[in-house]
Amino acid sequence: MSISDNLADIRQRIRHCATDWQRDPAEITLIAVSKTHPAEAIVEAIAAGQSIFGENRVQEAAAKFPELQRDHALELHLIGPLQTNKVKEAVALFDVIQTVDRARLAEALAAECQKQQRWPNFYIQVNTGEEPQKAGITPGDADDFIQHCRTDLALPIAGLMCIPPVDQHAGPHFALLREIARRHKLAGLSMGMSGDYELAIQFGATAVRVGTAIFGSRPSPQPST
Repeated sequence: MSISDNLADIRQRIRHCATDWQRDPAEITLIAVSKTHPAEAIVEAIAAGQSIFGENRVQEAAAKFPELQRDHALELHLIGPLQTNKVKEAVALFDVIQTVDRARLAEALAAECQKQQRWPNFYIQVNTGEEPQKAGITPGDADDFIQHCRTDLALPIAGLMCIPPVDQHAGPHFALLREIARRHKLAGLSMGMSGDYELAIQFGATAVRVGTAIFGSRPSPQPST
């Protein structure tokens, strides 16, 4: 199937799932995760009506999107870990930064937003599985961190994001993220990827991040001969 066909299929699945769970499909944003895929694939997705994209790395996004944004009205989300030395570029380039996960980063973002007079929307990444190798604030620290970002730093926090452990059922993690968001009256829930976005919609996702199901798997590099 083509990228266009894949997008049509996923949009239909989102509509059906939302309707089944008595939700408005318009409340659910499909983020096409274009990391590692070339600009040509993104152009094909744009031709199929997709305008919201997610990238993992600031440097990769900076190489692909400024030219595309000159010709198309696109919304760009950073969905990968952000190093503090990339904050200036990230604030300038992205419309939404979904991976705010520590105080030092939040403070650097707040200072850079003031400097540039540009405020992307921000999501706080919660490490719902408390995996030591994974980015994200722990659930136990989330309440204080959210309060710090919103009250002390005046960051525009639009919602929360999580990536559940690959070896666990995602449902309890989605439910935990939803509960933390409810406590803080945060509307945005970025959760669900190619393999579980329909489940995420059942738990209230407002944004799903889908890459492989749209663009296919990235071919492995061929060994040199």
